[in-house]
Amino acid sequence: MDLDAMNGPASLADRPAFPSEPVHALLADGTTVSIRPTAEGDLDGLIAMFAALSPESSRMRFFASGTAAGRGAARRLCDPHPDRIALVVVAHHGQDEEIIGEGEAWRLRPDADAAEVGFTVAEGHRGLGIGTLLLEHLAGAARAAGIRTFVAETLADNLAMKRVIASAGLNHSAAYEHGGTVFHEIDLTEDDAYLEVVADREFAASAASLEPLFRPRAVAVVGAGRGGGVGRAILDHLLAAGFDRPLFAVNPHADRIAGVPCSRSIDLLPEQVDLAVVAVPQDGLVEAAAACGRRGVRALTIITSPVSASVRMTVKAICRRHGMRLVGPNCLGVASFGPDLAMDATFGPQTPLGPARIRPTGTGPATMGPTAIGSSVIGPSAIASAAGIGVQSGGVGIAMLDHLSRLGIGAASFASLGDKADVSGNDLLAWWSRDPATRLVLLHLESFGNPRKFARYARRVARAKPVLIVAAGRSAAGSRAAASHTATSVAPGITREALYRQAGVIATHSVTELVETAALLATGARPTGNRVAVVSNAGGMGVLGADACVETGLAVPEFGGALRERLSTLLGPAADCGNPVDAGAGADADLLRAAVETVAASGEVDAVLLLLVPTALAELPATLAADARTGSVPALAVRVDQAAGVRTVVGSDGAVAPVYGDAEYAARALSHACAYAAWLRRPGGEVPVLSDVRSRDAARLISLFLATHPEGGWLPPDRAADLLACYGIRCARLVLATDEQSAVTAADVWGGPVALKAYWPELIHKSDAGGVLLGLSGPEEIRAGWRRLRDRFGDRLADVVVQEMAPTGVELLVGVDDDAVFGPLVAFGIGGTVTDLAADRAYRLAPLTGADAEELVRSTRAARLLAGYRGRPGGDVVVVREVLSRLAQLAAEQTCVAEAEINPLIAAPDGVTAADFRIRVEPRTPTDPYLRRLR
Repeated sequence: MDLDAMNGPASLADRPAFPSEPVHALLADGTTVSIRPTAEGDLDGLIAMFAALSPESSRMRFFASGTAAGRGAARRLCDPHPDRIALVVVAHHGQDEEIIGEGEAWRLRPDADAAEVGFTVAEGHRGLGIGTLLLEHLAGAARAAGIRTFVAETLADNLAMKRVIASAGLNHSAAYEHGGTVFHEIDLTEDDAYLEVVADREFAASAASLEPLFRPRAVAVVGAGRGGGVGRAILDHLLAAGFDRPLFAVNPHADRIAGVPCSRSIDLLPEQVDLAVVAVPQDGLVEAAAACGRRGVRALTIITSPVSASVRMTVKAICRRHGMRLVGPNCLGVASFGPDLAMDATFGPQTPLGPARIRPTGTGPATMGPTAIGSSVIGPSAIASAAGIGVQSGGVGIAMLDHLSRLGIGAASFASLGDKADVSGNDLLAWWSRDPATRLVLLHLESFGNPRKFARYARRVARAKPVLIVAAGRSAAGSRAAASHTATSVAPGITREALYRQAGVIATHSVTELVETAALLATGARPTGNRVAVVSNAGGMGVLGADACVETGLAVPEFGGALRERLSTLLGPAADCGNPVDAGAGADADLLRAAVETVAASGEVDAVLLLLVPTALAELPATLAADARTGSVPALAVRVDQAAGVRTVVGSDGAVAPVYGDAEYAARALSHACAYAAWLRRPGGEVPVLSDVRSRDAARLISLFLATHPEGGWLPPDRAADLLACYGIRCARLVLATDEQSAVTAADVWGGPVALKAYWPELIHKSDAGGVLLGLSGPEEIRAGWRRLRDRFGDRLADVVVQEMAPTGVELLVGVDDDAVFGPLVAFGIGGTVTDLAADRAYRLAPLTGADAEELVRSTRAARLLAGYRGRPGGDVVVVREVLSRLAQLAAEQTCVAEAEINPLIAAPDGVTAADFRIRVEPRTPTDPYLRRLR
């Protein structure tokens, strides 16, 4: 296809490079600002901002002093031009607005993919990250318009501009010219290094914006009743928790409630309040939020439920206008604990256990008998870990807090997000990443506003502290019809599972499973492998424990001869010293502890599972696993006389170990811990930089198709091959033949056997329909094949694909399905006509790091075929991984691609070839999931 014959770059006005409505973002200090394109009404605000510049600042921006240059720039910025992007940053002061920054990018010439960039930050607002925020948003808008490079001309002594460019995270270079100017060239490519720098800035800004929520200097409860109700319950919880900072109630009918000073209205609060917890009826919610904004409140937690969509959006707009962060509505509340803070602004049945409030529940070792509760702490002290907890469901939050309190895992911070009008899981991750008290992250999220950003941010947090989530949304409800194998195989839970796996998030199926796993991870357990020793005083229980381990993907290896000999010497000739180890019903605590220590020190296992059956022959303390000195090898116990669930025990030397009521629960928790530890050991990897990709040509190809097919559709086979070629994916050569003679001519050029394939846009499974003829040679066979297809399909037949025969090899499926919320999902597995029968698929979200692509291949049965199965030739697995990366980049960059599938991708020892492929595109407005902005 002649890409050079296509239309040149569209003007910046032809493509929606920036939303027409303002977007909101956070500055470095957590302040909320809006960013939007310039408008005619901005003239006076821009003139005022430029007029207030110091003479030096004016010289830096305009290379001249005086106000004339500023007035001219203001008029230019307010005059729309098809080759310019112009943005302003606006600070909101209630109903008033102030322009505190401007930025513009001019395309250098109509056919260029470069633009000149410049911006201004108002006096008195520097040092807050406005310049870098403008540069990020200008770059995002420019990329959407096909611009790949910014150039900036600055004075040599303009250090502020140099700092902004250097700190942006984009690759750049500078060239010094005579006359005291410097020309900077900025590559707008969003590589991993750039996205990490952006994430650093967003984490810092988000955490700063949540300071009033989790570390408030003063709190007001709006709607606290004199005799009861939700507001009164929250006030009582704050008092019970020991909140010792200024606390106020707001109620028009009281001066004091429960001894707390009460204001008759929000406007009459006696001092500055950081956090207002609002529990008023829906019809008073908008006015309450507006009054909080007027009074300078910095964060709202809205308990009110239900709240209509229109009221929710109005309240959110008020919060944006006044720079307030919002949790809720329809939520349980928030809580935060630290060395100098105990805040419980929830209405759950009990106050959460905070890290500073953990108290011992016993003194010295204790024996464990049956209990009716699912989890508890036994021993002289509790777990030192504290959790950051975020839930959407208040009921889930209550259950989670109850379990964790019984385990002795304190809540460093808790947020019930409810309807998630503003604060989201991504914001919470930013807070927890910078909170040293948070050692463990526990989440329950029913929806994702920006899952690709969640995946990147969760991966950052999980490298430092475990992130566990209750995986909601696994049902088949909401599944959609789709045409390709890839799309039809994507069940509703698969995208979430892929997201969690790549991000290192530990996904559990219930609150109970999450708590069981948290109990183990909170002890610091990070197994160095998945080999488990099973030790028991009852052979039957040992067998059940070994079975449970194997069923969860753990290994129960045979012990070496030397280890078996040591165990036999220790336990006696009657003991079974294989794996599992049966120490016998008469084994006492000292003997079992010694057995655990022996296998842990052997180097043959990575964890020890101790199963205890109480007998009349020996007293077995609950702390037995905790008392064993196993070094870095975690030990956990199962007591068959314990009610289902998990409890935590503390040994005589302070070591902590979980005790489970069932071997399946213990094995499940241990499997999660092993998988998380393995993820930590895996190199993080980077998205590979593919220098031969022709992204701009690909975008033109898609635009040309959509110009003639405005509703979208399947690309013709030759156009699909051209698109894959733009990303360096080799396809078997083909032409679309409209008659017999053109088919014969094409085959004659290649000089070898060809395949003929029926084609019309709606045809999906060509082989099943008898639409594929292989190995045809010579004019007569090709003419006869053409007639067979024409006779079989009649008027449905649009064209016939004439394609060179692909080499033999391993047949694979590589595909992409672009989920409307999660983005492109890459699929890989066994391909060919048996792909559905083989049901061998693994999935990852695009873009793929090198490690993602390697794991994607390794996690399928297709990997065994690529390695050479039973003497058959294998395939070039390195190139297969590269094709996965290339297809993932195609899907990530070309947002109009809704589905793409190569089936089969034929992998031979010396390379790969795409033999058959389909790509569906549809009109979409490009968005940047990593751009800094609030929901």
